[in-house]
Amino acid sequence: QVQLVESGGGLVQAGGSLRLSCAASRSIFSFNAMGWYRQAPEKQRELVATITIGGSTNYADSVKGRFTISRDIAKKTVYLQMNSLKPEDTAVYYCDADRAYWGQGTQVTVSS
Repeated sequence: QVQLVESGGGLVQAGGSLRLSCAASRSIFSFNAMGWYRQAPEKQRELVATITIGGSTNYADSVKGRFTISRDIAKKTVYLQMNSLKPEDTAVYYCDADRAYWGQGTQVTVSS
């Protein structure tokens, strides 16, 4: 059973930064890709960023240039650095592995 545990969410003012962490219970090299999704109230879950086993990254257009996905293999952790946050970034952020395993989510609230 794979466990993904997110942390790092919180309340921040517009223009601020947060770094989310996703700690996996086994080597992140056992997954083809890991990523971050988010779901705002009354909206569908949407892709934010992904990173493949080879290190290739992909971002939603809405976060390009502001968010960065990275990983620490030794710590079995994937990160999402979020800069220049906007109120529309407010959502519950979920970590996933191969879209088969999901974390419990962490709330990010950006005030205007």
